[in-house]
Amino acid sequence: MIGVDLNKLQPSYSGIRPKLQGPGDSFRDFQIQGEVEHGFSGLVNLYGIESSGLTASLAIARYVADKLTID
Repeated sequence: MIGVDLNKLQPSYSGIRPKLQGPGDSFRDFQIQGEVEHGFSGLVNLYGIESSGLTASLAIARYVADKLTID
């Protein structure tokens, strides 16, 4: 990358909640992606979690914790 000092980059948190489908698209449930999809150890992205995901939040948290412990 031109003009980016890679030594100054560090992991942080983000507060976005991307939608997985656009207007007129069929329903798509949330996704959990990590190192396999993105190539970064310890990275876990949770996409498109809406109210149904809140119901499953404890199970999602357990899944993410297990994934970080195992990977």
